Amino acid sequence: MAMASLVKVILGSFAMTIFWVLAVFPAVPFLPIGRTAGSLLGAMLMVIFRVITPDQAYAAIDLPILGLLFGTMVVSVYLERADMFKYLGKLLSWKSKGAKDLICRICLISAISSAVFTNDTSCVVLTEFVLKIARQHNLPPRPFLIALATSANIGSAATPIGNPQNLVIAVQSKISFGNFLIGILPAMLVGVLVNAVIILLMYWRLLCSQKDEEDATADVVAEEDVTSHRFSPATMSHQTSLNSQEWNSAVESINLQSSPNVNGNVVYVDTLRNRASSVENEIHRVYSSELEAPGNSNESKEASINGSSQRPEETFSPKRVAPIVRLSNAHSPRLSDGEENLAKRWKKPLWKSCVYLVTIGMLISLLMGLDMSWTAITAALALVALDFKDARPSLDKVSYSLLIFFCGMFVTVDGFNKTGIPSTLWDFMEPYAQVDRASGIAVLSIVILVLSNVASNVPTVLLLGSQVAASAAAISAADERKSWLILAWVSTVAGNLSLLGSAANMIVCEQARRAPRLAYTLSFWNHLKFGVPSTLIVTAIGLLLIR
Repeated sequence: MAMASLVKVILGSFAMTIFWVLAVFPAVPFLPIGRTAGSLLGAMLMVIFRVITPDQAYAAIDLPILGLLFGTMVVSVYLERADMFKYLGKLLSWKSKGAKDLICRICLISAISSAVFTNDTSCVVLTEFVLKIARQHNLPPRPFLIALATSANIGSAATPIGNPQNLVIAVQSKISFGNFLIGILPAMLVGVLVNAVIILLMYWRLLCSQKDEEDATADVVAEEDVTSHRFSPATMSHQTSLNSQEWNSAVESINLQSSPNVNGNVVYVDTLRNRASSVENEIHRVYSSELEAPGNSNESKEASINGSSQRPEETFSPKRVAPIVRLSNAHSPRLSDGEENLAKRWKKPLWKSCVYLVTIGMLISLLMGLDMSWTAITAALALVALDFKDARPSLDKVSYSLLIFFCGMFVTVDGFNKTGIPSTLWDFMEPYAQVDRASGIAVLSIVILVLSNVASNVPTVLLLGSQVAASAAAISAADERKSWLILAWVSTVAGNLSLLGSAANMIVCEQARRAPRLAYTLSFWNHLKFGVPSTLIVTAIGLLLIR
């Protein structure tokens, strides 16, 4: 592609620079608007500067990638609600045989879960659990957090749904889910093993000490605190009705916390409980009489209700009566206590089984070669329907800011490509980066490695993907497929080089820093000392196994 006019090159480079600065450093002092707004700003500048037209900007947004990303995020939300990640977390501590065994388990579980549920999701839900395991055994959290983040990145390279850059590669390359998995799985398995060995060798003395030398004052976590860990926050998007027992418990809790006078609180709680019970009984009596004598006039109903309201000690707010009225519908059939308990006992396990079956069906469909985007969306909507309740609380957990970030990034990168700068640079590197020889693969890998840590992995894939694939396609179809897999492997493992190289690294760092009572700061240099040798060794070994 020929270079554009000098004006477009300068303005397009300026817009790309703004995007890059805000994507890598989202809280810069002169414009602390964050990554998502930064991507939209870059896209807007590309259109305002007329580097691309508005129609070209809309066409640059890749809807299949957004659909696949949205579908996998919704499925992950429902798997979290079905306690899938809780069970994975429990595997970490089940019959553990010490610190080294825990390191190996974290590496394996983190890699497998990332390949199926994306690396970001795995890091979000497993970080606090790993901290609790480390504190419970009085071990230093650093090697365990590094094992979680680095193994999540390596494991996510194995599937098209493991991370965002693989989603882009799978859609653009048209490589099926099965072929993608077969091509990178050997490299992923060996890479996770090598990464675990490097962690054990580097932190052997620290793990053998059997105590947290970094924070000797840290509290040890009890066993029941680990096994009872919950990942999903107890949040509600709207108020729900309470039955009388829940209302009494809430009233008692509120009053016991609001006043130091315990005796007075007990008397007041009993009074409120009596009032709630009497009003509920009166309402039941009114509805029962209404059923027995359907011809009763409205005056008799009002008299019954007014009769109960004449007593000042039984005065009750209509807002508090309303939930009881809704729950005390005499026209609906009532189950016996045994039937109701049995229904509740089987309802949640049955729903969990449905979630797991839908997820397995999605993975099988992907392996069969069905359209990945629509398969993920279909699985997500199937889970929404099977839940049989308002989907808003679950859909609220979807990272819509990430979807918007992708939209802005697609437009910005497409505008930068139209300046001709990426193609010109690739024309210079192409003779030295051919995938049909070892030296060419080494040069290509170094370019991807550097760009992934400078410009982030997803923009690197968008900038280099089509160029590298077109160059390899001129050699053979097999080399074209290999070039896509090399791009997926190197751009993903490159995230382990530094703390800023991958979103998964930042998630682990932030989750660990903000964990209540377990806060731990993973510094940039501590990660870099491990990340550089691990990234170079794992990348090199994986390149030998990609086919």
